[in-house]
Amino acid sequence: MSDLPLIPHWINGAPVPSTSGRTAPVFDPALGVATKNVGLANRAEIDAAIESAALAFPAWRDASLAKRTQVMFAFRELLNSRKGELAEIITSEHGKVLSDALGEITRGQEVVEFACGIQDLLKGFYSENASTNVDVYTVRQPIGVVGVISPFNFPAMVPLWFVPVAIAAGNTVVLKPSEKDPSAAIWLAQILKEAGLPDGVFTVLNGDKEAVDGLLTHPDVAAVSFVGSTPIAKYVYETGAANGKRVQALGGAKNHMLVLPDADLDLVADSAINAGFGSAGERCMAISVVVAVEPVADVLIDKLTERMAKLVVGDGRRSCDMGPLVTEAHRDKVASYIDVAAKDGATVVVDGRGIEVDADAAGFWLGPTLLDRVPTSSTVYTEEIFGPVLSIVRVASYDEGVNLINSGAFGNGTAIFTNDGGAARRFQNEIQVGMVGINVPIPVPVAYHSFGGWKQSLFGDTKVHGIEGVHFYTRAKAVTSRWLDPSHGGINLGFPQN
Repeated sequence: MSDLPLIPHWINGAPVPSTSGRTAPVFDPALGVATKNVGLANRAEIDAAIESAALAFPAWRDASLAKRTQVMFAFRELLNSRKGELAEIITSEHGKVLSDALGEITRGQEVVEFACGIQDLLKGFYSENASTNVDVYTVRQPIGVVGVISPFNFPAMVPLWFVPVAIAAGNTVVLKPSEKDPSAAIWLAQILKEAGLPDGVFTVLNGDKEAVDGLLTHPDVAAVSFVGSTPIAKYVYETGAANGKRVQALGGAKNHMLVLPDADLDLVADSAINAGFGSAGERCMAISVVVAVEPVADVLIDKLTERMAKLVVGDGRRSCDMGPLVTEAHRDKVASYIDVAAKDGATVVVDGRGIEVDADAAGFWLGPTLLDRVPTSSTVYTEEIFGPVLSIVRVASYDEGVNLINSGAFGNGTAIFTNDGGAARRFQNEIQVGMVGINVPIPVPVAYHSFGGWKQSLFGDTKVHGIEGVHFYTRAKAVTSRWLDPSHGGINLGFPQN
């Protein structure tokens, strides 16, 4: 594979080929072959990337808000006019269908638009004459070099959750994308440069654990944002915090959809298909468990299987509904849960292995899979599968369903489907999950609200984008000032009294 193109880093406003001698293959999942290599950074490259960002910080911190938002507006226009290019890159390395890739970019663009109006959220407060001739005011200032570690499943959207807010607030950013699909990050770097972003403000550092550890331990990195699995999120949080970093680390999920007997089951079936199998289930907000309050399960299964039979799995560049999984190893791991389910007593209603696809047979294929009567003791229920496997768990009542959801280790997203407003209102109050949908299967909030879960789905107190994102990338400073006039009263060692 040495003759394959090598994806470079992006340091100080230009592509920089890795000289570490370490590489990883980047696959086209629909073809099942490596099409590129990506260089994996060594310590010298890590230090060079962070140093470039640190050197760029003072000038960018002092740039006016007008200048920063001008860059964001230009970036927004370039991203919007050329998003088709980015979608093709995402599909070629991740495998999701083009329409899904375009949807990912659109959701990321919402955060860019939010960052264009960041001025209002950076305003402080002013108290005149808090004491006689003494004014007190607060300002929000950027924190420095920010590390962003993003996952493979959203190679554009997740970086766009963090980068525009951090940059608009006056920070510089070092992004470490997933080594499975890193080209989207390089494309974003080129577009930001075209938008007028100064060199060094945005850096792309390709790598593996060595690069992650470099960001978590380097003294010039002030904060780290991470999205990935729960074990790694916990490691990132603990390691970064131990090294004095501000950290927000979003972990895994096991998202449930509670279906009450009065729900519109056609809407439920459509929503479960969309939320369970979109992006081949490789979403932290995917619905992976349908909690069906009896007697709806049998009718719902009929509706699900009818719809699943019509789904076309294939190359995302063709007209199909679902693409491949990102790598062969990940496909095999997800497929192994089907055997586990059968062994643990679940019913395999639809088996996605060995399906016919509209694509090269060598791709990393696994079709939509439906499991019924999944025991809650099975790893199929307790673990995040991160693939197109939808489980049905049957419960006798609303209360049993809520208790089941609340007993889980994760608290990322959940949904309830019902026509009972009282039940929905009670659900949103009682459920111990960070993002809740009511007759909405993927409750990802819009950019001016903040994204993040509870429990093992989020480490750190601050969520992503929205006002919490702005607060994560800034820190408040309180200033008390007095400008003396010629009539001041001289020395007084006590606290001012009036």
